[in-house]
Amino acid sequence: MANASIKKFDYVIVGAGSAGCVLANRLTQEANTVLLLEAGGRATGLFKDMPMAFPKYVLRRDLNWNFVSEPEPHCNGRRIDIPRGKGLGGSSMINGMVYARGHRRDYDQWAEQGMAGWGYADVLPYFRKSEKSWLGDGPYHGDSGELHVVVPETNMLYDEIRAATIAAGYPATQDYHGEETEGFQRSEMTIVGGRRANNARIFLKPAMGRGNLTVETRALASRIRIEAGRAVGVDYLQGGQAFTAMANREVILAGGVYGSPQLLMLSGVGPADHLRTQGIKPLLDLPGVGKNLVEHPFLFIGWNLRHGAFRSELRVDRATTWVMQWGLRGKGLFATNGAAGNLFIRTDPRLDRPDMQYTCMSGEISARELWFPFFGKKPAHSLGVGISMIKQDSRGEVTLRSPDPQVAPRILFNLFKERSDMERAIRGLKAIRDIYHREPLRDLITSEIVPGEAVASDADLEKFIRATGAITQHAVGTCKMGIDTDPHAVVDGSLRVRGLEGLRVIDASIMPDVPGGNTNAPAIMIAEKGADIIRGRSLPRATV
Repeated sequence: MANASIKKFDYVIVGAGSAGCVLANRLTQEANTVLLLEAGGRATGLFKDMPMAFPKYVLRRDLNWNFVSEPEPHCNGRRIDIPRGKGLGGSSMINGMVYARGHRRDYDQWAEQGMAGWGYADVLPYFRKSEKSWLGDGPYHGDSGELHVVVPETNMLYDEIRAATIAAGYPATQDYHGEETEGFQRSEMTIVGGRRANNARIFLKPAMGRGNLTVETRALASRIRIEAGRAVGVDYLQGGQAFTAMANREVILAGGVYGSPQLLMLSGVGPADHLRTQGIKPLLDLPGVGKNLVEHPFLFIGWNLRHGAFRSELRVDRATTWVMQWGLRGKGLFATNGAAGNLFIRTDPRLDRPDMQYTCMSGEISARELWFPFFGKKPAHSLGVGISMIKQDSRGEVTLRSPDPQVAPRILFNLFKERSDMERAIRGLKAIRDIYHREPLRDLITSEIVPGEAVASDADLEKFIRATGAITQHAVGTCKMGIDTDPHAVVDGSLRVRGLEGLRVIDASIMPDVPGGNTNAPAIMIAEKGADIIRGRSLPRATV
């Protein structure tokens, strides 16, 4: 395919996801010319910004990379769907909008592993920089950033879940990002005026009016151009033609946990033996590229409620009212993601931080279509909990399936490979069952739908976990940040690819381990800090 043209910029950023949008904004605040390449387009659809519509949008194939894992050997050989946003905003177009940074020990552990400048005191100022929190300005939160963080105004059984949690011996907290990092709290969500806080809207759109930013959509990066040990540009495909963008200063990969290692390997940077099997000449043998894939395993548990416990079914008149409330005022149930709160607990008292996150959902989980009163069978009332194992020991990998950039990579999670993860999952299921069997929830529940009361022994729970376990879309680690002596380190503490000049990775793939929360906020933090590293500046360390 002939190359159509060559363009020149100071910085070329690959990927307009959560990190890429922030990078484009911050780097164009100064006199830099920046090209942002995005393989997808723009989010579309009448309800693309409706928070409650996210379960539909996460499955929208036109807004998705539509990845599927390899057969998971420890999950009955099942292939697991991997939703990843493809378009301006990346996965912030389709995610559940939960704002949960993780525990302070998660980041301090990075520093203890030799990553100076990445401890909790170092990263907290960057969380605060981008945040506009419902809690206002304070030592743990910011109130002047672009990213609005709110809590639902509707109750959604919050009081009942909170009371049952306390009855089971767990605490409640007003701020799980503050001093009290365990317990139940209202769900924090990235929502602006009742609308999804797509990073393309809140970070990228304000920068697109600057003359020094160029954004190219439907542009698939195919190779990093490397000359004499330096990244000098990016080849990409767009509209059936091949283009090259040259970078006077740096190429920055923000393609995410799957895209960034794939592009490195397509460019000859990665495990040399694997590259040769794909017919790619190794330019730099970097064994850690694609390794250390770590995800939060996900399980679901649900119950039937007695009628009248919570008016959650999708009755057409109520749904119409909720849509109108959302459309006209940005208020009501549809201006939320359906979660009453998040609960962080330790299933083993010997742990130094929570290993389980429960997203307590009070929306109707059994309804799939609207129903009309007086016509047809009334659906059952129900509620559920999404269980995220926020500590895990199993590791997977991303490898190439083909040297063709249009072919998806191979993705293997190895979920529940380590026995410790299975034992943790069983403890997590037992703990949430105990909570939901406490008053006042016990009085509202009529029966357990999934997995069902008959699934009670450890052996039966293990079968359920291996048959249904999925992922939370919190994958990290495939371009791991590490010290010189770490054989699997891909980038250093300044996010520079080891052994090359002019090339950085700035996205969730650089995390050495996955934080104990949701990964959108940490990805934004990494981009904020990465932009400052590039510009030779740093925010003062926090003192809390």
